[in-house]
Amino acid sequence: MTGEGRPTAEPDRSVFWAEHLWPGQGEVRHGVVVEVAGDRIATVAVDVDAPPAGSSVLRGVTLPGLVNSHSHAFHRALRGRTQVGSGSFWTWRDVMWSVAGRLTPENYEALATAVFTEMVLAGVTTVGEFHYVHHTPDGTPHDDPIGMSRALVRAAAAAGVRLTLLDTCYLVGGFVPDRAGEVESGPDVEQVHVPLSAAQLRFGDGTAADWARRATATRDALTGPTVVVGAAVHSVRAVPERALGTVASWAHRHGAPLHVHVSEQPAENADCVRLLGATPVALLRRHGVLDHRATAVHATHLTPRDVGDLAASGAWACFCVTTERDLADGIGPAAELVEAGVPLTVGSDSHAVVDLLEEVRGIESGQRLVSGRRGWFGAAQLLTAATVEGARSLGWDDGGTITPGALADFTTVSLDSVRLADARGDSLLESVVFAATASDVATVVVGGEVVVRDGAHVRIASPAVALRDSIAAVLPPEPSPVPWPVPPPPARARREDPPA
Repeated sequence: MTGEGRPTAEPDRSVFWAEHLWPGQGEVRHGVVVEVAGDRIATVAVDVDAPPAGSSVLRGVTLPGLVNSHSHAFHRALRGRTQVGSGSFWTWRDVMWSVAGRLTPENYEALATAVFTEMVLAGVTTVGEFHYVHHTPDGTPHDDPIGMSRALVRAAAAAGVRLTLLDTCYLVGGFVPDRAGEVESGPDVEQVHVPLSAAQLRFGDGTAADWARRATATRDALTGPTVVVGAAVHSVRAVPERALGTVASWAHRHGAPLHVHVSEQPAENADCVRLLGATPVALLRRHGVLDHRATAVHATHLTPRDVGDLAASGAWACFCVTTERDLADGIGPAAELVEAGVPLTVGSDSHAVVDLLEEVRGIESGQRLVSGRRGWFGAAQLLTAATVEGARSLGWDDGGTITPGALADFTTVSLDSVRLADARGDSLLESVVFAATASDVATVVVGGEVVVRDGAHVRIASPAVALRDSIAAVLPPEPSPVPWPVPPPPARARREDPPA
């Protein structure tokens, strides 16, 4: 009953029958009925041989909804274009900045809607958006100071995906270059960091206190049933040491997830040690950034002490394998982290591809390549990174499992493709993890609502067209092609010339 004595409306109820289902732990079960009330799972019954009357039938293997723990939606515009020629993370970053400079709340909403739709089609039900494009290109706020954040929230709602918006603090332009001792170690930003470049101005809020005020406004305005607002430190390159505690205090005060790019590049580690006398992980630990709500994104180049610090703090490590290999970043110490007790999550980061099954099996294949040994992680362990651990790292403690009381988010992988035609009952999970792709996703349910049916998004009629058009709107104009030189026509023979 409500306070006014009226009966509370019963939530909408729906019933699904899954041919095979992995609930997030234990074994795959067969013939499972999942009853949903509102956006929650009400009951789960196993060993039901036939679909109940009126139920939605999920043919294939149903999993908890996949969680993309680390995304930069606008990076999707770079796919393919940064594969021309060679280079490094740093040259790739210059191209990325050129796209960031063209974003507006309007075109970013269109782009993010298309990108989030691609994710949902790949089985993603929750995304962590690491968001730092806050202001206009010259660094002044938009008329609506949180307009870019609102655009991402509207995009997630349109695509039907649950969103954790990680409002990112980004204050300086990077570490000062190594000039053979010209710069002394010390805490002053003038000694340790360079100012924001022209391309970075729109990322910055001026001070950590200014960031906190805007982040609070974002949290107060946008938090909702399908939106969590958390915090992020872009990196120790982009946030001075004196500001780290401000971001950490904000996250702790609000009980919010706190993510940070950590040790993605060896140069970051070397500069941090040179200028501040500590690795990035040690610096973050010193200033209270690392705790049970924190996630170290990438965590590629860690020392054994770094691994121990992450384990002691209760933090997660988020691997983004398809981006890390695309940018030639390296292979992170997944086995050492898990052995120390650090849970893993996964993200698609720059969206070189959007396929979380590829992300999780990339963790295992990377360990095989560096060790010469197979079988570091089992299929269930890898899927745990892409489901329950990802959900918890993004502030959705009631997500990532198919159990009563959990959020009704789940994904069904069809067994009808040539990739899975020979899948056997005793190794279904292994077949899905090590052979399936995003193209095998047949059904996606978010909050009890079917968002993908038979491999097609139920809201967005032409996702490929939406991607093409929204990406074209944010790309720098292409230079006019230089025509090949055309040779002049041969001189016409004069009448008096003899025939050839």
